[in-house]
Amino acid sequence: MKTMKVVLREDVKNLGKKGDIVDVAEGHGRNFLVPRGLAVPASSGVLKEVSLVRNSRAKKDARQEQKARDLAGRLQGLEVTVKTRSGEGGKLYGAVTSRDVAAEIERLLSQKIDRRKVELPEPVKTLGRYPVQVRLYPGVQAEVTLIVTAED
Repeated sequence: MKTMKVVLREDVKNLGKKGDIVDVAEGHGRNFLVPRGLAVPASSGVLKEVSLVRNSRAKKDARQEQKARDLAGRLQGLEVTVKTRSGEGGKLYGAVTSRDVAAEIERLLSQKIDRRKVELPEPVKTLGRYPVQVRLYPGVQAEVTLIVTAED
């Protein structure tokens, strides 16, 4: 069985991800992958282009990770205070959600934080102090303290 090297232009199930260089059966490559635009034959020019794209992607990822580490340094140990209406026994009217925490962090640091990165196991419904994880990048996280107080 003859094989050929191809560079995947899109993710292909059971074969690889976009940009991967894989060996496939010659018939599969020539009759299925290439005509559908899922792959291109691996020539020296294509391989060079793939390496340039990978290098630029690696540099971009490194910049994003460094930004996330810098922000994590600023966030670590930060106390975020959210004032809200409460009733008897410290129960809140409504709840404090990750959206509220992200908005308060944004106000304090003038830095946009996606609410989905703020990990609040469940909405807070009572007054008090709560540890909250903020995941900024894979492997980069910070812990802030959420303080829920009553409005005056």
